[in-house]
Amino acid sequence: MTYYEQQGDLFDKNILENYALCHCISSDFALGAGIAKAFAQMGVKKRLCEEYQGDWAGRGYCLITKTDGVVVGNLVTKERYFHKPTLETLRQALEDFRDQTIEMNVSKIAMPKIGCGLDRLDWTDVKNVIGDVFEKTDLEILVKTL
Repeated sequence: MTYYEQQGDLFDKNILENYALCHCISSDFALGAGIAKAFAQMGVKKRLCEEYQGDWAGRGYCLITKTDGVVVGNLVTKERYFHKPTLETLRQALEDFRDQTIEMNVSKIAMPKIGCGLDRLDWTDVKNVIGDVFEKTDLEILVKTL
């Protein structure tokens, strides 16, 4: 794994063209606040509702969508939008995302400081989980911060 943190816009054209993205969501697909709202505006919520109809309750898994050529890993870390994730559900969702991206031959992943905005996880803990999950891969991980 190669890991970088950079200031800048996660939705920059260069990022969208060269990286798979990931972010945290709830299994109710609310995507109504924080950075999830920006993903919804990209069409991710629409894709989730179209592609994953049925009962997706639970947490600790990743639902992949593709919008305008951009692969997005929707890390389901909680059941309802007002719940809070745990480091364990984040780890499980990241492991699922890792496995799916490897199968898809994705080599670069970009993300915000997942789980740390409205979800209130501690970035140091989350960064350690990211390191643990991706350490034995050849993936490039880019964390974009504002």
